[in-house]
Amino acid sequence: MANVAAVTPAEGQLIVSVENVSMLKDLKKAISMLRGVTKITVPRSKRMSSYERSLHDLDEGRVYEAKDVDDLFKQCLG
Repeated sequence: MANVAAVTPAEGQLIVSVENVSMLKDLKKAISMLRGVTKITVPRSKRMSSYERSLHDLDEGRVYEAKDVDDLFKQCLG
């Protein structure tokens, strides 16, 4: 006969989504006042690498062409 043990997590987790990011500071403070809350983390948004940004620029059509360096400076400086 096999023994089956039920594993229950020692800690619970709550994920809260908010529309207004400016409320995060107040929500974090209010939740920290609750009994039993041990840790509050606010994940940061993932930053795109320069390669990912350049691919995004290509998709959005933000691409410029120049014949030579002088033409590039002329386009950039007006």
